[in-house]
Amino acid sequence: MNAFENPDHWDVAAKHYQQTAHPFTARFAEAALARVSLTSTSRVLDVATGTGALALAVARTGAQVLATDFSAGMVACVAAAGLPNVEARVIDGQALTLPDASFDAVFSIFGVIMFPDWRKGLKEMQRVTKPGGYGVVATWQEQGAATFLLLGNIRRKLFPLRIGMTMPEAVQALSDPEDFAEALVTAGYRDPVIESVTHDYQLQVAALDEPDTLFGMSPDWNSLNDTDKKSVIAEVRKMAGDQLVLSIPSTALIAVAKR
Repeated sequence: MNAFENPDHWDVAAKHYQQTAHPFTARFAEAALARVSLTSTSRVLDVATGTGALALAVARTGAQVLATDFSAGMVACVAAAGLPNVEARVIDGQALTLPDASFDAVFSIFGVIMFPDWRKGLKEMQRVTKPGGYGVVATWQEQGAATFLLLGNIRRKLFPLRIGMTMPEAVQALSDPEDFAEALVTAGYRDPVIESVTHDYQLQVAALDEPDTLFGMSPDWNSLNDTDKKSVIAEVRKMAGDQLVLSIPSTALIAVAKR
């Protein structure tokens, strides 16, 4: 089992994820949310919510949102926000224990793409979407994003003969918009629209002083020995030059489809 398929991994990583990844993924969550019109009477489901970037954005619209994740640690982060229109529950997105056709919009922002059976995840999203409602899915392009993208690029440069982190199957399968659209149609959605959205991840060069905190969630980092890690840090500093912040352009595909 890959680490990202184990809820225990995410339970441990939840607070770190909330501090490091959440502020960046929230920008893509806002972009996804902007593509669907919601009202205070809308009922929304956030599948594989993580620390709730999408769910909390939905809550600000006044809509009711159910945030689900297979990690109790992630769910606890969402619940801690204490918002009255957000319910957070531990539920596996590959087997949603929820009624058919019960949500006006169902989102998964970089969530369903991590599932071992991501096709089942998409079908479950479709099943609980009301007729006329929307399914919204965000995925990274094939090489990932932010520090994962940076590390992968540096590893290929410094250690070209080593095998790096393998991206989840869905990230590879859905990197082409046509394939992404076909997968949504196969899941039962219709009229998918796929758009590319790019934001710069702002890596604070000072954070390189504590690289395990910065890169610790990545297998590409944890598989390196101390000497190799120093080489990676030196390369990042070289890339940054005199800049205090290194921008890492990161691209996602956001799909909106109808039920």
